[in-house]
Amino acid sequence: MAFKGEIAELDENQLTADGGELYLFQWLSNLERSLRNASTDTLKETQASVEATLLKVLIPSEPYPSPGRPLRNLAARCLLVLYHCGESRSLFDTLRVLMKPASDIKATDKDSTRIAALWTIGELMEAFGSQFMSFMAETATIAIKTLRSSASSHVRFHALTMLRKTLVSAKKALSDSLAKDIIKQMKNGLTDKALPVQRAAAAVLAIVYTPEDSVTLADVESIMSICVKSLENSDQVTTQSLAQLVGHMLAATQMERAVAVAEQSQKGKKEQEDSDISTPAHIAAENTKVLLTPGDMLSQISTQFNKAHSRKTRAGIFMFYVTLLAKLGPAFVEANYSLLVGHLMAEIVSYPKNGATRYDKLFIRKLVGALLRELIAVRMLTEQGQIAAIQDLSSSYLKRWPALMPGQVAPSSSILTIALEEVAGLLQQLGNAPPPVQDAVSIPLMTLLTHPSHSVRVNASWTLRCFCYSTPLRLPKAILAITESLQRDIESLQSPAAPSDIDRRTLGHSYGLAALIAIVPHRPLYVSFDVSASVLDTATQLLKRVSDHDVHVAGVEVEVAWTLIASLMLLGPNFVRSHLPQLLVLWRNALPKPTAKDNVSGRSAAEWKFLLHVRESALGAILCFLLHNSQLTTLDVARRISSLLGNALSFSNVFLSQTIEDVFGPSITEDTGPSIRTREASLRRRAYQCFSALGTSTLTESVQSSLLQSVLSVFAGPDIDNISAMQASIASTSGSFASIWQMTDGYAYGLTTLEISENGVDQSTTSESSRRGHSNSDSIEHSISALLRKPILGAFEHDTLSLSMINPSEEESWSFNAPPPVSSVCDAAIELFSQLLPAQDLNTTLRTINHLIESNRSPKLDKNAGRRAAVMLNSVVAIVRTLRVSMISHHRQSKDTLGHSQVTSALGAFLKDALVDGDPALRSASSEAIGRLANISGSSFLTSQTKVLVDHIVSNRDPQGRAGCALAFGSLYSHVGGLAAAPILKTTVNLLMSLSNDSHPLVHFWSLRALGHVINAASLAFAPFVSSTLGMLLKIYLSDAHEAEGGTLNNANIGGDLQAYPLVCYILDAIITILGPDVHDSPRTRAIILDLVHEFSVEDDEPILVEAIRCIQHLLMFAPEHVDVPEIVNRFRRHLSSPRRCLKLAAIDALYQLVQKDALAMSRLGGDRLVEDLFGMLDGDPSIDGVRNVISSWLLQTAIHNPSAWIDLCQRIMLRINASQKVVDTANSLMDDEGQSLSASMSNDDTRQGNIAMVATSRWRTQLFALRCLHEICTLVARFGRREHIDIPFARSHGIPVNGLLVSRVPDLIKMAFTASAAYVTEIRLEGLVVLRDVIQVFCQAPDPDYPDALLLEQHQAPITAALTPAFSPDSTPEILSSAIDACAVFVGCGVVKDHSERLTVGISKYLIYKDIHFLQESGNLTMGNFVDLSPNASGMLRVSILSAWARLEIASSEQTYLLDVIKPYRLILAPQWIASLRDYAVIRADSEFIHDASAVALDPSYASLGKVVLLPYYASSWATILQAVANAMNRSDQYISATILGKEVGSSVDSIDSAAEGPAPLFFPLFGLIYEALATSLPDTSSRVDTVIACLGALKCLLDPRYSGKALLEPTIFQEFMSLSHRMAMTESAEVLVHLITVLTTFAKHFGRYVPGGDLRRVLQKWSFTRISHAIKQQRESEQCNHFSGFGMTSIQGDLSDIAKMISGSLGAFHLIASTTESVVREDVRGIGCVLYGELLKDETSEADLVTPTLPAFRSLLAVSCHPSIHERYGKLIHGLLSSCLLNVDEMRGREGLISSRKVKTNLLAAVLILTVIPPQVAVARDVVEHLFFLISQKLEEGDQQMAIVAIHCAKTLAIAASGSELLRACVRLLLPALIQYVAKMVPQVDNGTMSEQQAISIDEIWKTFATLVSLAKEEQRSRLFSVLLPTITLLLRPSQIPPSTIHSSAIAHLLSLAASSPASFKEATTQLDPSEREVLEMSIRKAVEGAMGPVQQSMKPQISLRSF
Repeated sequence: MAFKGEIAELDENQLTADGGELYLFQWLSNLERSLRNASTDTLKETQASVEATLLKVLIPSEPYPSPGRPLRNLAARCLLVLYHCGESRSLFDTLRVLMKPASDIKATDKDSTRIAALWTIGELMEAFGSQFMSFMAETATIAIKTLRSSASSHVRFHALTMLRKTLVSAKKALSDSLAKDIIKQMKNGLTDKALPVQRAAAAVLAIVYTPEDSVTLADVESIMSICVKSLENSDQVTTQSLAQLVGHMLAATQMERAVAVAEQSQKGKKEQEDSDISTPAHIAAENTKVLLTPGDMLSQISTQFNKAHSRKTRAGIFMFYVTLLAKLGPAFVEANYSLLVGHLMAEIVSYPKNGATRYDKLFIRKLVGALLRELIAVRMLTEQGQIAAIQDLSSSYLKRWPALMPGQVAPSSSILTIALEEVAGLLQQLGNAPPPVQDAVSIPLMTLLTHPSHSVRVNASWTLRCFCYSTPLRLPKAILAITESLQRDIESLQSPAAPSDIDRRTLGHSYGLAALIAIVPHRPLYVSFDVSASVLDTATQLLKRVSDHDVHVAGVEVEVAWTLIASLMLLGPNFVRSHLPQLLVLWRNALPKPTAKDNVSGRSAAEWKFLLHVRESALGAILCFLLHNSQLTTLDVARRISSLLGNALSFSNVFLSQTIEDVFGPSITEDTGPSIRTREASLRRRAYQCFSALGTSTLTESVQSSLLQSVLSVFAGPDIDNISAMQASIASTSGSFASIWQMTDGYAYGLTTLEISENGVDQSTTSESSRRGHSNSDSIEHSISALLRKPILGAFEHDTLSLSMINPSEEESWSFNAPPPVSSVCDAAIELFSQLLPAQDLNTTLRTINHLIESNRSPKLDKNAGRRAAVMLNSVVAIVRTLRVSMISHHRQSKDTLGHSQVTSALGAFLKDALVDGDPALRSASSEAIGRLANISGSSFLTSQTKVLVDHIVSNRDPQGRAGCALAFGSLYSHVGGLAAAPILKTTVNLLMSLSNDSHPLVHFWSLRALGHVINAASLAFAPFVSSTLGMLLKIYLSDAHEAEGGTLNNANIGGDLQAYPLVCYILDAIITILGPDVHDSPRTRAIILDLVHEFSVEDDEPILVEAIRCIQHLLMFAPEHVDVPEIVNRFRRHLSSPRRCLKLAAIDALYQLVQKDALAMSRLGGDRLVEDLFGMLDGDPSIDGVRNVISSWLLQTAIHNPSAWIDLCQRIMLRINASQKVVDTANSLMDDEGQSLSASMSNDDTRQGNIAMVATSRWRTQLFALRCLHEICTLVARFGRREHIDIPFARSHGIPVNGLLVSRVPDLIKMAFTASAAYVTEIRLEGLVVLRDVIQVFCQAPDPDYPDALLLEQHQAPITAALTPAFSPDSTPEILSSAIDACAVFVGCGVVKDHSERLTVGISKYLIYKDIHFLQESGNLTMGNFVDLSPNASGMLRVSILSAWARLEIASSEQTYLLDVIKPYRLILAPQWIASLRDYAVIRADSEFIHDASAVALDPSYASLGKVVLLPYYASSWATILQAVANAMNRSDQYISATILGKEVGSSVDSIDSAAEGPAPLFFPLFGLIYEALATSLPDTSSRVDTVIACLGALKCLLDPRYSGKALLEPTIFQEFMSLSHRMAMTESAEVLVHLITVLTTFAKHFGRYVPGGDLRRVLQKWSFTRISHAIKQQRESEQCNHFSGFGMTSIQGDLSDIAKMISGSLGAFHLIASTTESVVREDVRGIGCVLYGELLKDETSEADLVTPTLPAFRSLLAVSCHPSIHERYGKLIHGLLSSCLLNVDEMRGREGLISSRKVKTNLLAAVLILTVIPPQVAVARDVVEHLFFLISQKLEEGDQQMAIVAIHCAKTLAIAASGSELLRACVRLLLPALIQYVAKMVPQVDNGTMSEQQAISIDEIWKTFATLVSLAKEEQRSRLFSVLLPTITLLLRPSQIPPSTIHSSAIAHLLSLAASSPASFKEATTQLDPSEREVLEMSIRKAVEGAMGPVQQSMKPQISLRSF
């Protein structure tokens, strides 16, 4: 609760100080927070004083400052809080007080006070107007008076804003006359000179005409005509407002309204609307109608559009369509799609005036395309709508050509082009086209390839390409059909009887074929590569016969041939390599050197045209070759190609020197084909593009300098062709040239179309703000307004090569627009210039730059203002691009050339002229160029340039120049960098700050933007300026002149597109970023920042909100405690539903950050609802990528805690059917009973969940994402290894609720996988199979909770089978089939279905196991079941999949033995196929030259060259599985595998082959090579990589058998390589792998020890083997130390303890093997190394892990290897050393405690005992050593540590047993007796009080056994003495009186009886000598036992046997 004291009083004294405004701003911010948190009582107590203060703020007198925007906003919000939470009685008085200044029209000097009063009245009336309706008339009167009489546009704007807000709540109080007056005045307002007033008037009218049924037709028409008039002079924001109004008015005509009520009656509007809502639709329909039909409504816009003249107005009118459709909503658009398209085509596209020029046609095409694509198709149509749209476009337009019936009119080419573009876009959106769509488009697209119009042909080709890319099953048929048509056309070309349009048809088919061939590399499984060979053959045949025909036919043949060759180049080096010599010859023939004959005039225009065309077409193919076959472009090829390109350019120059009649026709027309001028431009463009692709490094200097001259003359030459010269003279005489951007001739004096981003200053830091302050345009608004600055529009048909060039997988490929050749030649020239210039020397650079500048100053340009502007812009763009290239690739060289003072001084002056020119494009390009130049040149240029800019700003008031200079400062600083530019920082900041205060929007906008760049670049160096900058930002925020509506009339009109506040917020963000965590250091700075950010985040304008969100994101990083996270999450959620895309994207970015930081907290705040909203957004607009990141990040962090909730979410998405599914349900044809039952259960679920799920559909991409989320969930659970998620009994035993666990959702997961498997879209089916496979893999071992011996998946067999079944239907693609085969193998191999006969019923098997296998034997293409026409690649891939699936079963058979019977019948087929696939993979991996060598390996012909690349990934993913299967089979001594590797017939005796003499088996080297390469390649350590390595080592172990390897591995080079690989692996691999490596090396030593008799090689081998193996042990010790001391280590061995122990045992085993197979001396060397290393392990103190105990057996076997008599002494020394070392290790631990010391003592005692027990008797050991050991054991017994005592007792027992074979031990063993007896004596108290532990009982039992052993060792005469010691000891623990007898007692009695039986006489003698009391206890105990209590004794002994744990 807040207290009264919390609402602070305002200290008026502080207002007069310097920071008065800041103080007031902060006081108001705090006041608002206090009021929101205060209690009602506190508010009521302080309300009067707070109100009075706030009114003083709003209506200020001294000392209060002028109430700027933030002050009035805050004060108004404080009043709202007061009246909402406190008393609202005084509100009437407050409004009265505010009305006075608001209506004071005369006081013009108090505008800011009036604005504050108007604003506050508006805010209060909007909230409380319904309670104070009496003010309605007064506010309306004030607003109207102000509008009429005030001179300030700012005041008028706010008056109208107040009126709008009042109308929202108090409109009912409006009288009719006043309402009419308002409408009249607002219509006047729409034509006001001030644009802000127009915007406000439009907003008021939208409120006045609400509800919609009050709108009349007259209203609509009058407002429409007024808005259209205003468009010509409006800016983008105003256009938007006008469009919103028109959209509102037109949408109102679609409201159902009652017929009975007169149209004009205004009464009862609200009631009528309410009654409309409540009346059921079917009743209302009878007596209601709409004002206009949808068609008439749309005609309102098109009529105005066709009347309008200027481009700007027409673009604005198109915005009316956008807002209208947005208002009417997606449902209306989808229902009326065909009407909408029909309207656009008939009323706009077909209107004669709209197609008058080529530019008009393209302009209309772009506008209509933007509307159909960006707004309707992407944002509005559901998938169902997209399918209907394609069908509609096809039936209404595409199928109507040609017109077959009399009376039918075929659609025009413009209509067809637009329809084709839209169908292409829709096909890309849809993904796999469902059959109805396929039927709708496949035939018409083929037909349209033969259309007379070039545009239609090219677009039909592109659409066909999109169709076949998204539905690849159609690709082979389409290619075949077009190839056949093309062959027919080519045949008909020569015949005189051919139809007149044969040439166009031929070209159309060639475009279509080229477009389809271009997607073959992306869809290689569907097409046979022999197609490409036949296409190349056709093309070369055509080229050969060109000379036989006339120019016209030859031209067609040339273009067809080269178009096809160009597309074939995309198939890549594997196809092109073999044809390259032939291609080079063809190119040389097409591009000969120009001869003297070419200079002779006399050729006709047609001949010139043909010659240019031949060359241009050939260059197109060269360009494709260079771009896609860079590895074939050797120096020789590059040299040849560059000379050909030179020939082409020379020919072009020769042509230009001729004067040819009729050269210059129109640039492109639809029917006459390109003009000769266009042909020349195309040729030059291609030549330049080829040079750019070739790169500068291969060109000679002379070629480079001549190229520079050539390109300069193109983009900066003052002389241009006749057309523009004529235009220029007309323009200069009439003075009509206004701006180059206004040109509409599609040429614009040779202007480039390359754009330099307006924000080129620093793309890295501000890419997202590229259009930040400019406007809050959405993408479609941006697309439409961008057209106004494009004098040259691009289109597909301008460059047919683009059909091949675009990558189809790029989302936005439909927007590719090639400019016409006459413009793109300029682009290509600039591109080449930018690559060439940075590589030149200083003289050339200087000469080129001077030439460039002179061209710009040429006197010829004086008469041609248009060309002057174009040359200037081209030059600056060329310089910028050059500097970009030089900074990236030639930085050092360009410092000496471009950075030389002579170059920079010339360039600096030139760029400065461009900078102060008013053109925005020049401004941004030249400022970037100045920045980059400063980066290259150094400090002198930086200082001189700074001085030039400062001088210009000081001496010129021109806003354009000042804006340019400001931007240049920002660019200089950000490109040079904070350190180098430090000297100019102060100057820059001061200057930009003073310019930011300039009232002209252009100046302050660009100054603020530049300041933002400077802050980001300066980073920490800017810290001293932070406080002054914050002060300036507040001052700007308070300044009226910086408001978008403020300032003079002119400024207010410019300010709409140049808003200052978003940039103020951007600077604030930059300041937060540079302060970082230091934001905490100064509470004052932090408070200002937080208050400003809060203030901006509650503004209404979208650009400001977007920036504020970024500020909040940074505050969340650096000052999270000052951010109210729950509140901002709610705010972001509201933004997510905003109609403005920019705001959505910003909110998603911010949410992503929050989720990454703490997803669990977000789950608490947002919950499932937020994730559902995000999924909904993804579904609504799939192009918003950030949503996927947010959901994925959230899922990764939280799915493991609650997988069930995530599955619920995904299930909701998946259960909505997607549209393709509605259209066609593929599963029906194949669904068996199981599938039917599964569907039934699903539909029941749906009905349970309510009918909404049935109605709603979700897009397939959303479903795909949901499936990927399911895959992630399964992967996460598997990775985390949380057992409760998989094992219900385990979860129950731990008390974990089952319902939230993953295992409880198995049925749902299988159900979703089934839904996906029956989908139509390939991607969904594939992902469904992935999820199904996940389920099988994760849950294959999960137990059934109800049946203990069963597995969980057994009950789900039927649904799993049903989910797999659709994958084998005829419409499956090869990828789906492959994935399904894999999933089947996993299922069959996982052990769920054990019974063979039962498995036969499982649907899988009929496909996988018993059907496919036989096809493997047949060579050529597979014909599996329904899949008759598989391409060679698809059958190759499926062959691999099937073999891989069988390999999985083979691998699984080692665990699931029932699989052995399944595989057995097929081994004969499988063995050769497995080996063959490994061989093929080895061949494919080898170089291509190897492939052509037929003798190497008999290779399947379909793998040659091209197939190699396609199949490589499939082999790469499955070869390891196959190899592992082969290794398994070899381990089982499978005769088929052995025979195959040896190249023998199966059945011949394999074992008898001794190939050590014969040499390696035929297939040894391919297999060994594969294995070696896999082991030698280092990849990141993933589980799959480890599996591969282990599989390789397993196979290698088998391959080492001399039967296979012969002596191959003993060749010195191979041997050295193999050993160094082993060494490297021993150094780097994990223990898991090393276990297998050691096995391999051991096998190696075993085999080759036998085969290689003596000699050097053997010694080398042994030496290598030891070092490898010894390293493995030694490294373990190092790794332990590394892990212990540093947490990581270069040589540490990773792995589980068990793996490391196995590895050490394996190493010792290897030592044992080598020792046992070598002679005496070497044997001891080996044994010595092993023992020394083991001694190191015994000494180790770095880890608690015990690696000795598990490895002792291996150590024992190494010691036990027999020793040669001659070197007993060495062996003895070794043993002595080992023993002494063990005893020293134990001694060192004396006095130390802890796990490590006890482990060391234990392991060393065990090792010492082991050594003593294993050595042969002849090895002498010093008595002292043995006695010391016995002393240590005794000591450990006495110490009282229970664990250690057990070890000591075991040691004692072991030594006692061993003493029988050793005199020394027999002599010393008695030393153990005292300690053992003492241990027993210590147990007496515990026996008495019954507290003896189980372990102690075991210890006592072991002691009794030791006693028995000692007795057996003693001679008969000594036994009675021994008994006299032992019997009293045993008697100590006897308790005969206990009933039932204790375990200890029973055990002692049993041992006593056995002792008595072993030596009765001595026993009797000893008992007589006992004390009477002892003897009594003894006798009583024995008597009881003998009397028949043997059963219980035996029973009590039983558990002790089972308890032996050591």
